[in-house]
Amino acid sequence: MEIFGNKISDKTYKKACKNQKKMIKRFGDDRNQVYPLMLNDNEVLTPPFGLKNIVIKNDNNSNESDANLSFQNQLPKNPIIIGNIRMGFGHYRISMAMASAAKALGYTPLWLDLNSFPQTTCTKIISYQNNLYSMGSRLSQKYSLFNKLFWEPMNYEGFKKLSYNAGDQKNAELMTTIFKEIPKDIPVIGTHVWPAQAAVHSGMKYVVNAIPDNWPMALHLAEGALHTVQTENCFLGYKTLHGFDGTKVLNPMPEDAITYTGHYIDYELVENIEKDCENRIERAKNGKPIRFLFTIGGAGAQGDFFEKKKKKLLPYVKEKKACIYLNCGDYENVWESLKKKIPELNASDNKDFLISTHFNNWDEEKSFAENAAIDTQADSIFGNGIHVFCNKNIFSAVYITNLLMRACDFLITKPSELAFYPVPKLFIKRIGGHEMWGAIHSADIGDGSQECETPEYACAMIEQILNNPQIEIRMCENIIKNNNAGIYNGACEVVKKAVSMGK
Repeated sequence: MEIFGNKISDKTYKKACKNQKKMIKRFGDDRNQVYPLMLNDNEVLTPPFGLKNIVIKNDNNSNESDANLSFQNQLPKNPIIIGNIRMGFGHYRISMAMASAAKALGYTPLWLDLNSFPQTTCTKIISYQNNLYSMGSRLSQKYSLFNKLFWEPMNYEGFKKLSYNAGDQKNAELMTTIFKEIPKDIPVIGTHVWPAQAAVHSGMKYVVNAIPDNWPMALHLAEGALHTVQTENCFLGYKTLHGFDGTKVLNPMPEDAITYTGHYIDYELVENIEKDCENRIERAKNGKPIRFLFTIGGAGAQGDFFEKKKKKLLPYVKEKKACIYLNCGDYENVWESLKKKIPELNASDNKDFLISTHFNNWDEEKSFAENAAIDTQADSIFGNGIHVFCNKNIFSAVYITNLLMRACDFLITKPSELAFYPVPKLFIKRIGGHEMWGAIHSADIGDGSQECETPEYACAMIEQILNNPQIEIRMCENIIKNNNAGIYNGACEVVKKAVSMGK
């Protein structure tokens, strides 16, 4: 076995084959099965993007008119597949950016979530590994020794090894079944490596592997696909496969296997960068309440950071110097836990500031976010108190953060995929060493803070932001400058690369 011309040892290859057999024994092997596919609407993503879900046809989702209609005959004009998995919120968010860019460029995005077909071997494998990763993320935040001795080294160095990719490639061979009915000439953008690898192994001709993060790792390699990266650091690191086998100098990736595109950002956010930054600068100069957007990811970790930062902000909220937007994702228990720990967050007991919940009503949530971005004068509504968002629908839970970004002044987040978004950012402690480099990149281009590794440092940064409006103004000016340099145009560039591969 070779990966980009680099020989993988027989021992590593045998281990990968042995692990594949374990997966088959545990989850089955459906590579000889054909699942009939169909398209249906996504209640959250179809309206803005014209997006269609790829689903397995069954009696519950099909009717007489499409019962005998082949998948190929259902295809819209100019289709492009966005291959993804739900693993936390990050890969869904990148997929939404790709769908937004595809729509803007005249293509119809087809949403293919390999973790959404419970009857398939593919989903069973992904769900199993996703559960392990989520558990590891939570344990890493709870037990510092586990984080230091296992989680950080695995995320930082373990996933970097070329030998790790060999095992992933063998597992990806078991993820190809869902592609059987899909015409092989439809472009595919994988926003996680497994959909990209599965697409390549299934014979799809035009595959783009949109690599996340800013730390090159062999985990993200899908030989046979075009690899896109968001930073120059990643471009050279992947091109040379630097550190993928210790200090050994490896054969590089071919010229046509990798390209730099810039950050993967929704077209709507990029289109409104200058206007939104001007609104932020105006609020900062006029002493308006600073709108802090807190976003809790799919792993639901880092509760201590959120609790302490909210306690720090409450006096400023009372004085109408700050406003909190809190997206709990699809975890309502997070809000219930915060209310127990911080009694002031109970609306019935609080008389000092507004507490407004926006739960499981997508039309209302979306309307609030859109109006908050447009109406910069209505501080009594959009810049006052605490607004809490939660939705059981995973698409609503992820996408509301994107909409609220336009209205907020600062995004408070771990340095994950959100590190690349064109909004001023305050970074809390990472989950996994690979995320560290997202904060470093953001600080380097001036649109985010350095990583705050302790709650105390994060609270000190909040105080600096509240008392020094030049911090926000400077970040906004840098975002406008970065935008003029094309740094945030990556999603559109990825779509252009994908559709041009067959021309």
